[in-house]
Amino acid sequence: QVQLVESGGGLVQAGGSLRLSCVASGRFFSSYAMGWFRQAPGKEREFVAAIARSGTRRYYADSVKGRFTISRDNAKNTVYLQMNSLKPEDTAVYYCAANPVSNILTISIKIGEYDYWGQGTQVTVSS
Repeated sequence: QVQLVESGGGLVQAGGSLRLSCVASGRFFSSYAMGWFRQAPGKEREFVAAIARSGTRRYYADSVKGRFTISRDNAKNTVYLQMNSLKPEDTAVYYCAANPVSNILTISIKIGEYDYWGQGTQVTVSS
């Protein structure tokens, strides 16, 4: 089992940047495909970005492609989400999630594929 704790959220002006971090406790962090999701008020949780165990494969939602970058440091049990050129529509609670997979290249983009979730961190982008 793994516990996930997100940090790095906050209030930023449109066009600004934030870097979210998600630290995993427990063992075998490198055994998990990782993802970031977000949920805006009154909306369903949606996929943002995912990264394979190896870190060599990444996938992004169209809405963030070219602006957000997901990365991981398996030695530090941490996954990151670098968010640039932020827009007001990026305002949401951001969650990281972990999916235990055997294939080091597996990407998970569906909510139901993830077994473990963090508590979320609020990102607010002002116009």
